[in-house]
Amino acid sequence: MTFAKLQALAQREIGHRLFTVMRHGGVYNQRVWSSDPESYPPGGAKEVRETEWTRILLREGRPFIGRDAADIRTHFPDAETILALGCESVLNLPVLHEGRVLGTVNLLHRAGHYGEAEAERGMRLLAPVALPLLLGDLPSGGS
Repeated sequence: MTFAKLQALAQREIGHRLFTVMRHGGVYNQRVWSSDPESYPPGGAKEVRETEWTRILLREGRPFIGRDAADIRTHFPDAETILALGCESVLNLPVLHEGRVLGTVNLLHRAGHYGEAEAERGMRLLAPVALPLLLGDLPSGGS
């Protein structure tokens, strides 16, 4: 499977307006795939700050659900860019390998699109498929 196929699977099974995959590197998360490479280019990095988002997703290895624009503004320093793309909810799925978070699969959509059912489905369908992609040396890119 490729990142493009993972993106298509995510669209079909859960839905998204923006889809990215990040590799977790401790101090930084680096984007390795984006459905919108103009707004969120592969290779871009975000500093990992100690927040509720970090605790839930990266430290505890649990999905993070942001349900509306207020959640986006609270948890993401690039909130205005996200909101300008029409994305007001987020589902971040941890990709786990031997008990640690290797990266994340990130789906963003209209307000209220994601909940517990989507998080469970994503962990069952998307996160396991992303693991070999993040472990491998596949080239990064966009759609």
